Amino acid sequence: MSDVVTAAEAATAAMRDVFPATPLMRNDYLSDRFGADIWLKREDLTPVRSYKLRGAFNAMRKLDGGKVACASAGNHAQGVAWMCRHLGVDGTIFMPVTTPGQKVDKTRLFGGDRVDIRLTGDFFDDTLAAAKDWCAEAGATFLSPFDDPDVIEGQASVAVEMIDQLGGLPDLVVLPVGGGGLSAGMLSYLRARGTVPEMRYVEPLGGASLAAALAAGTPVTLPSLDTFVDGAAVARIGTRTFEILRQVPPQHVLRVPENRVCITIQELLNTEGVVLEPAGALSVDALRDLGPEIAGRRVVCVATGGNFDFERLPDVKERAMRYAGTKKYFVLRMPQRPGALRDFLSVLGPEDDIARFEYLKKSARNFGTVLIGIETATPEAFDVLERRMGDLGFSWRDLTDDPMLAELVV
Repeated sequence: MSDVVTAAEAATAAMRDVFPATPLMRNDYLSDRFGADIWLKREDLTPVRSYKLRGAFNAMRKLDGGKVACASAGNHAQGVAWMCRHLGVDGTIFMPVTTPGQKVDKTRLFGGDRVDIRLTGDFFDDTLAAAKDWCAEAGATFLSPFDDPDVIEGQASVAVEMIDQLGGLPDLVVLPVGGGGLSAGMLSYLRARGTVPEMRYVEPLGGASLAAALAAGTPVTLPSLDTFVDGAAVARIGTRTFEILRQVPPQHVLRVPENRVCITIQELLNTEGVVLEPAGALSVDALRDLGPEIAGRRVVCVATGGNFDFERLPDVKERAMRYAGTKKYFVLRMPQRPGALRDFLSVLGPEDDIARFEYLKKSARNFGTVLIGIETATPEAFDVLERRMGDLGFSWRDLTDDPMLAELVV
């Protein structure tokens, strides 16, 4: 038996002394919708609601004492904190100053008096540099979130459990890619077993570091990054992880729009009661792009995490509606005369709803500027609305798909 297989299975067995295997659950809703046999590997059901606990466990169980440190704004920090408390190890966790309080509080809760949380830097690169500098000075071990052989080996346990629970291999595995720890771990284990099912690797459109690395033949740093899918938005894939993933066919890497992921988050919450964070929903969202390719096949989607802050729910709804075409923002020029607002209201259909209205009146001008947000039932309703506005002589500009203006005013 391969050393990779032996090590991954040994790590998986050791985990059972700490936390149970996560469920592999058939999802009837998704199976019926896509005409396939869809199973979800529920990594959102680990003690820290993320698969990151696996890599942290495997790396930390091999340490020979001493302090540990990591840099993370989310799931890796929580996994390390949980393991520090469980193993009785002192850990220092560096988080950006901009980290939401909810994530800081959860990390502190998991680690208890075993962790020291240090908020450092406005951007993650500053936080990472501070953590590594501190490790050099304190003689502590730095725990990488993905680019570490023991972390990669720990994440391979997802594949070990999947095969055991399913009683064999699925036809297709769909999993998200951030820094590459999970995908490299699962792929290395499956390769070592000599049986690799079809794999699809999913990245957020604004953070496709694997696709960029495959195109360049080496890891590259993305010039810009959309951090909405924060658990998978990585500007540069790991060096070690890419060495394992470099033979992945580029056509097997799927890039999904961040706003469309929000539709999937809402659907799973409303229909299944499953709470997934944006990164955790990536693999399920990618089923939309696979379409007829998965019909009649057994598919496992790895749902990597459920650390969703419900304060983000309004933003998720907003993004979902904008992607679906059922919400738009306009800047409208409105005549400054009595009855102009009443005229505008007459163009609205029975299912059109004003979600935002800001009117800036200028006494020395004949027209005022209105920022208006409208929600409706179907995208086609906006065709009717815009035709009616034109018939009444209103002029407007659609801001919905202008990211710079939308960010400033919405």
